[in-house]
This record gives sequence, C-alpha cells and structure tokens, in this order.
Amino acid sequence: MSDHITNFEGSVLDSIREAIELGIANSKAKVAGSGGHYQIEVTAPDFAGKTMLESQRLVYGTIRHLMQGDEAPVHAVDRLITRSISTTV
Repeated sequence: MSDHITNFEGSVLDSIREAIELGIANSKAKVAGSGGHYQIEVTAPDFAGKTMLESQRLVYGTIRHLMQGDEAPVHAVDRLITRSISTTV
C-alpha cells in the first residue's frame, strides 16, 4: 500500500471513529488502516431494518468530509462492515 499525500493534521483513525460515533446515534466504530486506506466496522441500532447498502450509506455520510478533495485523509475504505445491535437489555 502506498502513502497517500494529505495535509490533514491529527489522528485520521480517531477522526473517522469520532465522526461516525457522533453522526450515528449509539454507534461504536472500530477503525484500522493507514496511508489513506481504511477498514471500518460499525455497530449501531440505527442499522436495524436497513439493507447493507443503506447502512453503509449512513456511515459514508458521516465521513464524507474526510474523503473530499485531492489531499483528503481518507482515500479509500477497503472494507466496511455494518452490524445492527439492540439497545434493549
């Protein structure tokens, strides 16, 4: 995997995780990767009843700002897994 040129300052992994967890209620995100390529796994009650594509669109919507422009910190999401979880005990 080659390095991806970016002018982003700070932790890209933390920024992705925080954007997802702030944008999707009660979600938990695990993020790995580097060099512009990332793997993301998200669990959230909001995914219940949604198709995989609908759930993935929700996630992409929360990180869109990290993927825009020629020097965006996120060049590609190589793997995106979404899982529904229940908030009831």
